[in-house]
Amino acid sequence: MGRTLVELFYDVISPYSWLAFEALCRYQHIWNIDLRFRPAFLGGIMQQTGNKPPAMLPKRGEYMLKDMKRMAKYYQVPVRMSPDALQQILKTSSLTAMRFITAIDMTNPQYLEPLSREFWMRFWSQHEDISQPENILAVARQAGLSSELSQKALEMTSSPAVKDRLKDTTTEALKYGAFGMPAVVAHYDGKPHLFFGSDRLELLGSVIGEKWLGPVPSPKL
Repeated sequence: MGRTLVELFYDVISPYSWLAFEALCRYQHIWNIDLRFRPAFLGGIMQQTGNKPPAMLPKRGEYMLKDMKRMAKYYQVPVRMSPDALQQILKTSSLTAMRFITAIDMTNPQYLEPLSREFWMRFWSQHEDISQPENILAVARQAGLSSELSQKALEMTSSPAVKDRLKDTTTEALKYGAFGMPAVVAHYDGKPHLFFGSDRLELLGSVIGEKWLGPVPSPKL
């Protein structure tokens, strides 16, 4: 039986995307899947679907702060929710960061995983900016990219090729039915199956015939 293609549509402004990202990175060595990272723009998805950030609804925002702390501990991902975390999301645009990640995906895809992780680390663990060019370059340096590669990718963020690629990926997520992130799409049994959120990976496993072993599975099992 062939391997199941699993696509993760994500934006580094989304903390739940980080949880799904790390869990799927662990499971790509356990499940019979080909994991494909699909950097997209959450702002575009929210706008197109009429969805609203959790912070727009105070009670939902309060719950998310508590839920994220519990989920981070359960998934063993170093998300640290500051009291003003939701306000920071509303004030921060991830567009340039996601274009930068897209440029790296197009030119040096081997850096896609560590680079994405470092963006989440900077914003969600260290509570530092990811929207300004100098901070994007700092993230890239942390991920192991040379200054030459980073500078080239930063210049590419204003190119039509990168803008179109990010737009196309976001549109693709919408076509699958995404209304937020993370959006996980499993291509199984001849059709795509959409799963929304980091807490639907157990259900994903059930659909594709794989066993869920918790968010931090032992590779030996």
